[in-house]
Amino acid sequence: MTLPVRSPSRSAARWDPLRELDELYERVNTLWQSGLSGALDQWSPLADVEETDDAYTVEIDLPGVAREDVDIQLDDRRLTVSGDIEEKERTGILHRRTRRVGRFHYSVTLPGDVDADGVSAQLHDGVLTVRVPKSAQAKPRRIPISS
Repeated sequence: MTLPVRSPSRSAARWDPLRELDELYERVNTLWQSGLSGALDQWSPLADVEETDDAYTVEIDLPGVAREDVDIQLDDRRLTVSGDIEEKERTGILHRRTRRVGRFHYSVTLPGDVDADGVSAQLHDGVLTVRVPKSAQAKPRRIPISS
């Protein structure tokens, strides 16, 4: 005996896997913004740390950040950069947001002794460059050989 089966109607929508993925992305994004973002209220920007003979240079990507919204601290060898990126006021409907806003925090322990008095920082084209000179003891030096 065969059982009756409902035939699909011609007006039924076709299965669209990309639409379902887009809906899943939106749900996860909404969950992230509402629940998890409160627990994880800080994010860390991308950064490069470079060492030369006389200094350490830290370049941090901070697009859209104003100078007055950035705080730079040096405690012994630990460099900490933190601040806020304010979310801009919107007049229209925001359909998707992938740019980061809110509190950011980046911290790195530099590998050698540093000269805290000679630290300099520049913010140009969305990249913060912090130059931390090495202390005189940490700089390589040539040692002459006596006969």
